[in-house]
Amino acid sequence: MESFLRNVSSRFSSPGQSPGQSPRHSIAHLPLASSNTDAFITAPKGKLFPQTDPAIDGEDCLHDCASCTIKYPPKFETDEEDELYGHVKGFSTHLIVATGKTDWVRDVRDEKGSVMEAVGRAAPEGNLKNGTLMLSASNMPLVCRDNHENSEGADTSTTCLLLPAFTLIEDVTPSLVPDLISSIIERAPTSTTPLHHKPSATDTIAAEDPFSTSSAAAEDAVTSSQPSTTRADATPMASADPFSVPSSIPTPRTSPPPSPQLHTRPSPHKYLILLCSQRTRDARCGQSAPLLRRELERHLRPLGLYRDLHDERPGGCGIYFISHVGGHKYSANMFVYRRDEAAGEAAGEAAQCIWLARVRPEDCENIVRFTVLKGRL
Repeated sequence: MESFLRNVSSRFSSPGQSPGQSPRHSIAHLPLASSNTDAFITAPKGKLFPQTDPAIDGEDCLHDCASCTIKYPPKFETDEEDELYGHVKGFSTHLIVATGKTDWVRDVRDEKGSVMEAVGRAAPEGNLKNGTLMLSASNMPLVCRDNHENSEGADTSTTCLLLPAFTLIEDVTPSLVPDLISSIIERAPTSTTPLHHKPSATDTIAAEDPFSTSSAAAEDAVTSSQPSTTRADATPMASADPFSVPSSIPTPRTSPPPSPQLHTRPSPHKYLILLCSQRTRDARCGQSAPLLRRELERHLRPLGLYRDLHDERPGGCGIYFISHVGGHKYSANMFVYRRDEAAGEAAGEAAQCIWLARVRPEDCENIVRFTVLKGRL
């Protein structure tokens, strides 16, 4: 784990910081104690990401995987000097669009006739009522449905995954993107929504609201003892603590109910690993993603946690390739989303999003053992 701690980084940033600015290294942010969902401040190292301890975790946490035989190409080089911690912009929600592909046009919002293009038109800078939206294309498979035959001139439907809500939205077409944004994304939990938040009696929640707390599953979604990478622990803290978040931060729940043409369901997975694979932006991403997936599978499969693209058994860990997220010179980039431990195998929203950079195949064993399973670095 020593090399992992030195080279791999958790990444988030504050407003006003250009994503291209240096220095960068391990990055994490907490929201400011206000209702401004774009207000992030840098958390002290160790505040959000507990580090491994050889006295507790054993000496193996200090070492790279000795059995790893997968290597990057000889000329695979990344920036090892820039400081990353605290210098990448934070985001509130993350929309992942199924395309069935592992590479895309340079900017996925330029893909003609796609849901990504429609999202780019509806939210050019990703600015929504509940904060900044990160948009990613993915290799999630396209699902053909009888009610969405691809007749000439008809919208092509796809599936989207919304995080941190861990919610799948099916039958999404470009023409339905405005409804997707107003009735689902802008109503969903965000990275600044305290996990213990329960809506007040004055909140108006339609019965068909997929994020309504009227169901037992949704009650689970707002219950956790696990802090998030971008959320402060909802357990009350001393008022002098600048990293505490008041429980009164509102959750947007006053939009119209979702379009009847959009169907939502919980993601079946307990963990998600997202790997940037966009070769058109940087060859290193196209090279690293398949190699890391092979090595991650090698460690997840014996634990019964590996899930391929078509495996929807509850629990486990899904691995998706996604489009450019920024910082390709720090390849490989990896997101680890971890569900709330208190919510069970396939319930609740994400309690942690850990964005890692400079990931190498020999890091994968300890990423699975400590980061995926325990939320530690």
